[in-house]
Amino acid sequence: MEIESLAMALEREHREIDAGIEAFTAEPGARESLERAVRALRRHIYLEEEFLFPALHAAGLTAPVLVMLRDHGQMWATLDALDAGAGPASCRRLSVQLLHHNLKEEKILYPELDRVVPEPQAGRLRAFLDSGEMPAEWVCLRARA
Repeated sequence: MEIESLAMALEREHREIDAGIEAFTAEPGARESLERAVRALRRHIYLEEEFLFPALHAAGLTAPVLVMLRDHGQMWATLDALDAGAGPASCRRLSVQLLHHNLKEEKILYPELDRVVPEPQAGRLRAFLDSGEMPAEWVCLRARA
């Protein structure tokens, strides 16, 4: 059985998050789909900022990492609005943000993961993707006061 690469696992998470947002946009009464997607996206941002971006930065990919951090800050504000009860317009905004953000990650940063994240750490990250929990009070770097 082929082991899913870290890039493949992260891209799969992108698709799952997008699907939850799309389900709410199509049927605004499906609030639980949106809530799951928001939690998953916050956790995904945590994983990237705490575990992946430091390795990518150390490998010389500073400019793309800074762009991703900026995007995360913008998305975090949208996620806060959604948590506060914002509706389909905020979902559409988040979908557009994710469309642009995910494309950059998947084309620029994720292809570098095998090169910059050693296998023992990649295995731990895959395990976190399967069952890890983000600390309850964690906030993305660009959204901190």
